[in-house]
Amino acid sequence: MGYEQIQTASADGVLTITLNRPEALNAFIPELHRELADALKQAERDAATRVLVITGAGRAFCAGQDLKALEDLPPAGQPTGLQSLLRTSYNPLILRLRAMEKPVIAAINGVAAGAGLSLALACDIRIAGESAVFTCAFTRVGLVPDSGSTYLLPQVVGIGRALELAWTSRTVSAQEALQIGLVNRVVPAERVLPEAQELAGQLARGAATAIGLTKRAMYRGLTSDLETMLDYEAGLQEAAARTEDFREGLAAFKEKRPPRFTGR
Repeated sequence: MGYEQIQTASADGVLTITLNRPEALNAFIPELHRELADALKQAERDAATRVLVITGAGRAFCAGQDLKALEDLPPAGQPTGLQSLLRTSYNPLILRLRAMEKPVIAAINGVAAGAGLSLALACDIRIAGESAVFTCAFTRVGLVPDSGSTYLLPQVVGIGRALELAWTSRTVSAQEALQIGLVNRVVPAERVLPEAQELAGQLARGAATAIGLTKRAMYRGLTSDLETMLDYEAGLQEAAARTEDFREGLAAFKEKRPPRFTGR
């Protein structure tokens, strides 16, 4: 399908998806949801796409839900439709990002707020520009963190910090985000997307099956126990060992040369 709310670009196994509503700080509207969901679905199915990078156009990564779309609310106490919106739009998006056995890197070029922060948290690696800022934002308008934030944020920064950030909705700078583990790297603003794409390119040249299975195992390990994971790792290792990439990796090691992985 043709996209209007996002832009996509592919090169050397890396798909870059740019949220493209800069005038609205790339806030979510139904069309943006549909286009991003379609792009992720296509990327998941495309063997040529090894790694994804998600970023935003203009001065924001994503400001979360476009609140202008929520102006015509019923009286207090009446159903609002937010529950349905989350279950049909946001939740499938977050689940696809985490279940996809391909690395997803967030190139956070500006503000990541509300569900925009959730989107960044659902990515596997986060690279932020020096001017990027982060906020849960939900309590500012009397809402509860959603789109996975109550699950993802405590895993990333710990329960104490997660509750503080959620309750206060205070703004976190890029440097503080780095200190508390919210992001992996902070780079000059002009280097955010290049740094993310360089890392993505490195991963795209790696052994795709091993990388995908590693992602699957790491996330499963967050909600499992050691004995279960030891057994699970053994099964995944057998699957990885059956690939051509494993044979190429062994050959490259013996011949003292860089491996040339093909993803098979």
